[in-house]
Amino acid sequence: MSKATTALILGDLQNDFLHPEGAYGRAKQSCAEIAALPGKLAPLVQAARQNGILTVATLFTLVPGRGGEPIVSPHLKSLRPFLKAGDFAPGSWGQELIDALAPADVEVEKIAYSAFHMSRLEWVLRKCGIAHLYFTGIVTNGGVASTVRDAHVREFHCTVLADGCAAFSPNLHDAAIEGLKPVAKVIAIADAMRDFSTL
Repeated sequence: MSKATTALILGDLQNDFLHPEGAYGRAKQSCAEIAALPGKLAPLVQAARQNGILTVATLFTLVPGRGGEPIVSPHLKSLRPFLKAGDFAPGSWGQELIDALAPADVEVEKIAYSAFHMSRLEWVLRKCGIAHLYFTGIVTNGGVASTVRDAHVREFHCTVLADGCAAFSPNLHDAAIEGLKPVAKVIAIADAMRDFSTL
């Protein structure tokens, strides 16, 4: 493992998820653990930049369809009925990586839980010579877990930062982290910062 072959994944840390004026904020769909992530991760992102670690932001995206209405999968529509036209739209403020962590070296739009599903993520990582992935983001039991498992199947070396991810409840987060241990190394933000400086 080296700095040149390592990337930090910032999973779905976007304005529409995290900012009080974003789609989820307006709908009062958040929790303390999720809201705290940008502040907790900002030093890690700075350490990645200082040490030449590639930062990759995966950006959940709702593609506009007929009349500009977002194409929303049925399961998401039932879970989040408040989503409307303009939310997570390509190129919008809501879709952007939150300011506390911006800018990322690479941004990849995603349309499903896994950031690998029908996206250019694997292509970007291979072209950049990346073999080792450090995962952060939301939600632990959704986008994070799905992306980590897909990365494992693609034979990337996976490390999950337990305190760099969050879910809508601590129990869901803890269960997801436990479930990822067979396919990923689990460490803390402080451990990753040490790794970045010593690779």
